[in-house]
Amino acid sequence: MSFGDEHGYGGDSGRTDDGFGGTGQTRTRLPDGRSGDMYGGPRRPARSSRSLITVVGVVVLLIAAIAFANRGGGGDASGGGKGAASGPGADPTAATGVQPVTGKNGEIPSGFARNEQGAASAAANYAVVLGSVGMFNAASRQDIIRATHDPATADGLLSDLDRAYSPAFLTNVGLNEDGSTPADLTFVSRTVPVGTKVTEVSSTAATVEVWSTGLVGLAGEGSTKPVTETWFTITEKLKWIDGDWKISSSSQTEGPTPVNGDNRASTADEIAKAVQGYGGFTYAR
Repeated sequence: MSFGDEHGYGGDSGRTDDGFGGTGQTRTRLPDGRSGDMYGGPRRPARSSRSLITVVGVVVLLIAAIAFANRGGGGDASGGGKGAASGPGADPTAATGVQPVTGKNGEIPSGFARNEQGAASAAANYAVVLGSVGMFNAASRQDIIRATHDPATADGLLSDLDRAYSPAFLTNVGLNEDGSTPADLTFVSRTVPVGTKVTEVSSTAATVEVWSTGLVGLAGEGSTKPVTETWFTITEKLKWIDGDWKISSSSQTEGPTPVNGDNRASTADEIAKAVQGYGGFTYAR
């Protein structure tokens, strides 16, 4: 499955005195105060129609929700062009010695380093928030897009997304027409980066691939849209704008997908408790 497009950028601005280098390594951290139950492996969706993907020809991580809505997957899209790799082929997730970002743009981390590590961290953070429940609400979606994307393209992208997250689409994934969750159910939409790879980097631009797994569905007794799992790779093209990395375009391809394990599928109630008890990632570095 795939979808994505290109949105061009205007001129860059921001710091120009930072050097390049970095290790390209990332580390993820979880928020404090976590509790709750663990949950087993969700079922993988079957492949079927991709009609909504044709309609939703925009950047951002709608693909997992579309796959869930259609009970489908498959295909790919280009748009994340590669150049000569500037670092190792695999960047292990480990401490780097560089302090984590402390800035916040609303609830989204900001102030990433102007180097390879900072670009990888920004891409992972953006993958998380663009695959979150907040994208299904018009107000929070606007905040997310403006915090992560080039201001020159944000208005056009938001118009596309408002059409994509139509009442028909929202009801198809099991939500109410306004994006709210039906009573006694818990809506789940999470993207979890597994690893990053920086394929291009300079003082003003970077291309980062983020291998991810995602959860999407409705948890709780009586759900007709159980939480399912997807695997995909997001390619984000970043530009350095006003002192931070911002997305100029992104695309997504299916996989790599591991073989499904022997974990027992948890009950709807167990999944709901796990989602409520385990917070998502607050940032990655």
